[in-house]
Amino acid sequence: MNEDIVRKSFLHPQNVGEVSSADARATAASFVCGAVVRVTLKVDGERRIVDAKFKAAGCSFLVAANSVLTSAVLSKTTAEAAVLAQSPSVLDQLGSALADKQHCGGLAREAMLSAIRNYSDAARAEWSADDALICSCFGISEERIETEIQRGQLRTVAEVTQVCQAGAGCGSCYKLIEDILDDHIAGAALRGRPSS
Repeated sequence: MNEDIVRKSFLHPQNVGEVSSADARATAASFVCGAVVRVTLKVDGERRIVDAKFKAAGCSFLVAANSVLTSAVLSKTTAEAAVLAQSPSVLDQLGSALADKQHCGGLAREAMLSAIRNYSDAARAEWSADDALICSCFGISEERIETEIQRGQLRTVAEVTQVCQAGAGCGSCYKLIEDILDDHIAGAALRGRPSS
């Protein structure tokens, strides 16, 4: 572990506090050590994170991990931030974590990803266009997903993600994509039945 960076990030952490008028928030806790972290995000109309803050009750590594992660997601789209939050390498600058501290980095990533998922769920609920928004991270509609499924005869969420990126961000749309796939597969089966 790079103790200098951890010490600096712990003694002088970036982005501590709570975003006023936050668009997303999430809390994550660890049963391993009892640590708790809360992340709040402000997202602009382009789905870019313009402010990210955290509050943490835990060890110096947890504070450092959240300081680094909240700084890393600033000015990123929610999609980019979700991909970043799922990557253990985002915290590489802190050095190789001691075995008993790996869960702290995971806790920081979990809180960030949960906040992005909460934003995605809220954005989807507030969507006012005619076509349903399925993947809010990448702005992918139901019609686009259905078109890609039909065009490529896609059968899994992974195939949909590969073709149009839906599901590559926070993952809150996985179930919705599965439902669209199930409807398509069921419809194809009905169309394939001989009429009686």
